[in-house]
Amino acid sequence: MTLTAPTDAKPLGGLRVLVPRGGPWGDSVASALRAKGATAVISPMTNFVTAPDTDDLASAFEALAAGEFDWITLTSSTTVDVLSAYRATIPASTRIAAVGETTASALAAIGYKADLSPSEENTARGLLEEWESATGGVVPLRILTLRSEVAVPVLTEGLKRIGHSVRSVIAYRTIGVPVDDDVIAQVRNGEFAAVLVTSGSVAEQVALQLGDIPDETFVVALGPRTAADARYAGVRVDATTANGDVDSLIDVLISRR
Repeated sequence: MTLTAPTDAKPLGGLRVLVPRGGPWGDSVASALRAKGATAVISPMTNFVTAPDTDDLASAFEALAAGEFDWITLTSSTTVDVLSAYRATIPASTRIAAVGETTASALAAIGYKADLSPSEENTARGLLEEWESATGGVVPLRILTLRSEVAVPVLTEGLKRIGHSVRSVIAYRTIGVPVDDDVIAQVRNGEFAAVLVTSGSVAEQVALQLGDIPDETFVVALGPRTAADARYAGVRVDATTANGDVDSLIDVLISRR
């Protein structure tokens, strides 16, 4: 699939792109797309509600800010949204492990850089497989793990088995956000040149709310993990970025013009 030629001097001029995430990440992506000439429409398809035990979460963030953890693990971009919503501070002494291309990109959007991301299988299991070599086999480390209410605690249990001191906190529950009827109609009428799929949960909402996306609309998954999740949800994927950062996304869009 080839996108239409630019209508002005900017490489993405004339393209309308649907950005299905809000927050700092969505804003940064939309801003970058607009700088290249695209019309970026932000329409969040997912949001989060905090877990029932907000006291536990607030206490964990206080301990984090006080430097009580050697590492924090983040397994989805939504955990980054929770950090941002709580204005949590990650001190320089605490290193960050991020699972998922979009997670690392979301971290960058709020001013942090992941110290460790799986190089092979970008999942919690993949992070576990690389953990000991990446951390020099140091045991025990003090680790804060944040996860969703429904996530299987693969990473938490794996780190405990290695011998680390792990504080596991349920940080959120993901919910779908109804898309505006006008946006749905525009997608179905082919009025968007491209639709972004940023995570597995977003892919589920794309399938549920948007249905079959017109063939002339370019569907871009951010990173291989998201692409696999999207296909599993029944969403067509036309291209996959190498990772979840904005530059990779723009490169893919420009390459298809």
